[in-house]
Amino acid sequence: MNTLRNGQFFGQTNKTLNFDGLIITDTEYTHPYVDWHYHENAYFTFLLEGNVIEGNKKEIYECSAGTLLYHHWEDPHYNIKPEGFTRGFHIEIPREWFEDLNISKDNIEGSFNLKDPELKLLMYKIFKESKINDNASETSTHQLLLTIFNQLSPQKILSEKKPIWVKQINELLHESCNEKLNLAELAQTINIHPTHLSRDFHKYFHCNLGDYVRKLKINKSLSIITSNEKSLTEIALECGFADQSHFIRCFKENMGLTPLKYRKILK
Repeated sequence: MNTLRNGQFFGQTNKTLNFDGLIITDTEYTHPYVDWHYHENAYFTFLLEGNVIEGNKKEIYECSAGTLLYHHWEDPHYNIKPEGFTRGFHIEIPREWFEDLNISKDNIEGSFNLKDPELKLLMYKIFKESKINDNASETSTHQLLLTIFNQLSPQKILSEKKPIWVKQINELLHESCNEKLNLAELAQTINIHPTHLSRDFHKYFHCNLGDYVRKLKINKSLSIITSNEKSLTEIALECGFADQSHFIRCFKENMGLTPLKYRKILK
């Protein structure tokens, strides 16, 4: 089985950064099929554009733009790339990084498809830092990555204990975040009382329902902005915002800058 070392990915790597041990790569996927392999380091894959299918020992993921995957070191997987342009952003994390920051690997072993919009927003911010790449980018990247792991570990610990409605409401919100949502109808769909849903939502999602839906919309918009093909008005409507001004306001609240400035950074 192939073992990939520091900074190695199948495809055409267009940019590589080393932020004090963290290796960041921006890669175009060019291989229709990549056989079983594993990486020397733990790493995140964040799909910026296109589509790819990835399989590991437990699951097969159909990944589109905005998909965030985590792989622990030496975790075997394979890839299939459909036709079309596909681009991925990767952060490799050496074992020393976990040890230096006293992060336990016990709760994050394996491969995961991370669907929490907050984790994805943090990853988009790391992507932004890789594009800015100034004197503060290295420190910001380490801080953002540490925040991701601080949020990721408790989620993995609690994953076995969550009630079934948590998965149901999460899937429902991902599917219908563009639509006007009604608390009573959502609660009826997943067969719990509206008060129960309202009270316990924050416990499992770490924000209120409205903020969670806004984060889902912003995540969707970011994957469209990256392709640089549509106007802000078109993106706002496609992602379920009432108008462009509402989109810009929510975007700035979550990302710290306007969508136009974010798009300019990517050029």
